[in-house]
Amino acid sequence: MRFVLRYNDDHFITPSIIVKIYMVYEAYKSSVIAYFGSHKFLRYSMTYCLGIKVKEGLLALADTRITSGTDTTVKKKISIEQKDGFSLFIMTSGLRSTRDKAIVYFKELLETTEYNKLYKAVNAFGEQVKRVASEDKASLEKAGFNFDLNTIIGGQLKDDDEHKLFLLYPEGNWVELGQGAPYVIIGNSGHGKAILNRTLNEDSSLKLALKTGFLSFDSTRVSSNNVDFPIDIVLYKKDSFHIVEQRYEKKDLENISVQWAEELKAALEHISEDWLDVAFNKLAKETT
Repeated sequence: MRFVLRYNDDHFITPSIIVKIYMVYEAYKSSVIAYFGSHKFLRYSMTYCLGIKVKEGLLALADTRITSGTDTTVKKKISIEQKDGFSLFIMTSGLRSTRDKAIVYFKELLETTEYNKLYKAVNAFGEQVKRVASEDKASLEKAGFNFDLNTIIGGQLKDDDEHKLFLLYPEGNWVELGQGAPYVIIGNSGHGKAILNRTLNEDSSLKLALKTGFLSFDSTRVSSNNVDFPIDIVLYKKDSFHIVEQRYEKKDLENISVQWAEELKAALEHISEDWLDVAFNKLAKETT
């Protein structure tokens, strides 16, 4: 964890600011940058983007919270490109400005260039990410910001034998998700993996993927103050070349969150306690 602190005669650190920084630090220790200057005293970027690949198709889920200083706004984090024999979605984590620039460059490229396989489109987007890095990385790092544009790209193009899911790194290189790795998370990935690891495999249905994906997001939401509703969902069925979207507000799924919490409590009550006796018997002997 590294804070970059800057201040001048007009900006000084008060105890209340220190408390705020510490609260953000505790909420998410690996991606916080404090910046004191003429515009905003604190800036950090966090998100939750999940991509799942099963035999039936693809699921993408992204929160919409954007935090800059003390301001919180809602912005879409999934971009979709769709035409005949061409269906793909893009989700990113990192600075919004670098994301938007790379997306604009890529959309412009699609106006004049055709791609028949998804990996070729991923390569092309990776080139745009490197282009943005060559233009902005030095100035961003000088200001105390990391160039950390991680990207999930999924879909199917006309000559792909099936739907594909890729994780693209800030350096422009990528890995394809396949058997044994049905999902990938970028952004705040520390809280929502357990249910995905326990539940998902390549034979899971898209409905189960969505149910599990939402509960993964919900676990992240209740554990972090920089991931929240609304969430955007993208669904793609193999060989359909048709992507559908759905946005869920908190009021749409709050009852599911409450139900899941109650189900967990009930499940704990049914866990066998015989194995506890060996430890608690020792405690009883120590206190007699």
